[in-house]
Amino acid sequence: MAFKHISVLLEETVDGLNVRPDGIYVDATLGGGGHAYEVCSRLDDKGRFIGIDQDADAIEAAGKRLEGFGEKVTIIRSNYRDMKPQLHNLGIDKVDGIILDLGVSSYQLDTADRGFSYRVDAPLDMRMDQRQKMTARDIVNGYSESELYRVIRDYGEDKFAKNIAKHIAAEREKAPIETTEQLNEIIRHAIPMKIRKASGHPSKRTFQAIRIELNHELDVLKDSLDDMIDMLNPGGRLCIITFHSLEDRIVKSAFRKNENPCTCPSHFPVCVCGKVSKGKVVTRKPILPSEEEMESNSRSKSAKLRIFERV
Repeated sequence: MAFKHISVLLEETVDGLNVRPDGIYVDATLGGGGHAYEVCSRLDDKGRFIGIDQDADAIEAAGKRLEGFGEKVTIIRSNYRDMKPQLHNLGIDKVDGIILDLGVSSYQLDTADRGFSYRVDAPLDMRMDQRQKMTARDIVNGYSESELYRVIRDYGEDKFAKNIAKHIAAEREKAPIETTEQLNEIIRHAIPMKIRKASGHPSKRTFQAIRIELNHELDVLKDSLDDMIDMLNPGGRLCIITFHSLEDRIVKSAFRKNENPCTCPSHFPVCVCGKVSKGKVVTRKPILPSEEEMESNSRSKSAKLRIFERV
């Protein structure tokens, strides 16, 4: 299957970078190279682009898409949490812009054997990086009932998390849960019929929760944001696209903290903590997809773009 992915908020994100033709830019979640292609198109011979992704299929697809830009492009297979040492290995300490698109690619969702989708029957996998040994199957069958409850409650924000965890624990006593459809059936039975009819797909939140837990998505995001801002040159921008409230809250909080890090009590006449602002939040409210984009790409509906500029 060809790697296909429609880049969400494409123009808004690339415009938000304020690309300098001779600058250095990083797409830390390269995917199929949609955002990357537009950035590279704005660079001159002195400009440089680094693409990072942990998915081998994405690396291959982006490599083909960007091959016309020659030596100005470097592609690295890695998790973006390792961006700082990876760039250091290239002799780069500072960059002029970073893109982070936190969505699961259409290719990953539509490739059945990757096990990301609750809409097709496949082995329980969900690994962003297939070099990783642990899979979604290990979580579903190996976590205790209380651990499953914690994951589904915290990362899926599902009010039926306790009952879903209870049903999973009961079913795996009979036989291991191996496929997405088996898990779907268990979740269906754990949620009341009237709720299933009134809401979206009953498995959506649980699948999201397991994927986040398996790939440590929120921990990686939390641990990486300050470093990304520190790596920006003055005037450099960090553009982040989120797809659910958990991610968006982390980004919003980190941007605010870096803009106003002062921890002094509000009644102090002057700051004495010595913490200095690293920049400004460009987007007081997130940039959302247009009606046209949402109509043409339903997966863009939950996307939000936030931008931070270094000073």
